[in-house]
Amino acid sequence: MAWTAYAGKPWLQHYEGVSPNVEVPERSLVEVFDEVTGRFAGQTAIIFYGNRIRYRELRDQVDRLATALVDLGVEPGDRVALYLLNSPQFVIAYFAALKAGATITPISPVYTSGEVRHQLADSGARSVICQDILYENVARTGLELDRIIVTAIDEYLPPVARLLGKSVMRSAFQGMAAPRGSITGLLRFSELLARYPAHAPEVKVDPARALASLPYTGGTTAAPKGVMLTHQNLLACHTEVFAHYSFLEEGKETGLAFLPFYHIYGQVVVMLGTLFTGSTMVLFTTPDMDQVLYALEKYRATTFYGVPTLYEFLKEYERTGRVDWKRLKVITCGADTLHEATVKDWERRTGSRILEGYGMTETSGVSHVNPPGRPKTGSFGVPLPNMTAGVVDPESNAFLDVGETGELVVAGPNIMRGYWNRPEETRATLVEMEGLTWLKTGDLCSMDEEGYFHFYDRKKDLIKHRGYSVFPREIEEILYQHPQVKAVGVIGVPDPRVGQTIKAHIVLQPEARGKVTPEEMIEFCRGKLAHYKVPRVVEFRGELPKTDVGKISRRELREELE
Repeated sequence: MAWTAYAGKPWLQHYEGVSPNVEVPERSLVEVFDEVTGRFAGQTAIIFYGNRIRYRELRDQVDRLATALVDLGVEPGDRVALYLLNSPQFVIAYFAALKAGATITPISPVYTSGEVRHQLADSGARSVICQDILYENVARTGLELDRIIVTAIDEYLPPVARLLGKSVMRSAFQGMAAPRGSITGLLRFSELLARYPAHAPEVKVDPARALASLPYTGGTTAAPKGVMLTHQNLLACHTEVFAHYSFLEEGKETGLAFLPFYHIYGQVVVMLGTLFTGSTMVLFTTPDMDQVLYALEKYRATTFYGVPTLYEFLKEYERTGRVDWKRLKVITCGADTLHEATVKDWERRTGSRILEGYGMTETSGVSHVNPPGRPKTGSFGVPLPNMTAGVVDPESNAFLDVGETGELVVAGPNIMRGYWNRPEETRATLVEMEGLTWLKTGDLCSMDEEGYFHFYDRKKDLIKHRGYSVFPREIEEILYQHPQVKAVGVIGVPDPRVGQTIKAHIVLQPEARGKVTPEEMIEFCRGKLAHYKVPRVVEFRGELPKTDVGKISRRELREELE
């Protein structure tokens, strides 16, 4: 049977110096945090625009806020919403809430008041820790909350950077205002730290059962829903990733943190991955690439975590050439599909390799990565230690043979417990097969004979044209080869004659706008794609809708048709 193709884990032959099974400590994230901050107490944990925070100082402030939260009535199991930009306050609030026994639910800073209301109401969070410039969105929800703690970004900026910090925040969040004066019911982050002692409450949790994080899915194909991740889930993911990059050394690495912490990639791979190894995290509130590239060299960073849109930008950016990319130990990409053209252009420009990986919120951030010593272009890699993966028929759940395309399923200790208050969706997504609990990812993939996995598309994005199955990503890959194409989003448009008509939404390079025609784009695809895959309709756009982590949102493109 086809299951044997995966049961043998053919990907293990490409593990270099990595054990196929690594021990995940039966500890809470709080216990790991306390151990690390004690062991590396004198070392720098965070550099925030020049302001250095040592591990002992970070621990002190976490303990003070945790004490405050318990005194203010936060109890074990409560949900505490973090509506914060990347900042020291996010890190402090994250671990303080966990020390109080609570579950954090991170909210995207770009969410509107309606989206904030949905997450607060759905999660049942009664406490919010938010940036002052985001407070109005909380107030507009109309929800009755038990406590709102506000903080300003400049509280952790060095004096010379405070004016710049305020300017950056104003430009990034125009139309939002910080609360003026004394607003009833608001608590000040800095005042709580000053008022409460650094004696953390002794709250014990079961790492395997207690929820640490309740992030919400990105909503690229449906409404966001809460993903239940335990302390053990998150620690397992961190442990597996660190084991895979076995050449990284505790207490000796420096990583750049500009990916948003509310997103699972930034939260687990970047934030936990840096701090839990006693490393230094150079933290950015906004991903200003000039500042990021300057910091790469100034602080001699050793790890760099990005997303496809970032590499697409950097491969053409003039200042990219000022960085010695070959010096870095790890350059990775996640959160979306990395186009092969981008990989090749990057390698020509920098002489370095991007290690593409794969993960979901439901996998605590990561399930697959490319082996550092043997990456394969066009593949998102092999399963992490402790993980098992396979490809099944989306309807019957029968395992498919090597090379066949079906739905990716994964099993392992970092798989979520389920969706918050959605038992039916949980039962449809977590299924029992071959003695394991598998997560049905909704992604269409295949595994090659060497155990590398290849992404085709989201199951819900699949186009049915004249009885053929068409993967939008395959068409996008071809269009990205056109030198005048900047961005592409392909969808199926309902058409009773053929099922769905293939439509490509294209953003052209500035110099090509008004000069390239839709017919030229369609002709470009002929000869490179089977006749039934060639787009029938091309629409030029100034920009394409994106999710808050930079993915092109095909869902929003489809919704425009409704």
